Amino acid sequence: MSKMENSKINFVNLTPHSIIFVDDAGNTVLTVEPSGQIARCSVTREKIGEINGIPINKSQFGKVENLPEPAEGTIYIVSALTAQAVPDRQDVYITDDAVRDDQGRIIGCRALAHI
Repeated sequence: MSKMENSKINFVNLTPHSIIFVDDAGNTVLTVEPSGQIARCSVTREKIGEINGIPINKSQFGKVENLPEPAEGTIYIVSALTAQAVPDRQDVYITDDAVRDDQGRIIGCRALAHI
């Protein structure tokens, strides 16, 4: 288990969406609102072709933007793409175990994951 598990942790949501954690019964345990800062990977695109009039691009993901430096007692919740770009950051997490409503829309999650 993580050393952080037993201490007070500050969650910083670096996505544009509220993150709602739910328990197995579907009850909200915690909501983490967006911080107002969004961590993203830069993207460059090169058109490499076309299929039936639809452009086909080669996307290359680069540097992560707007990810704060590590801070004691703080974890950052980011998109999976952003987390994949910084695998050595032990303070960067993604949501995990999505919970969906009866129409298939994500309404929350049960856990965090580290990539």
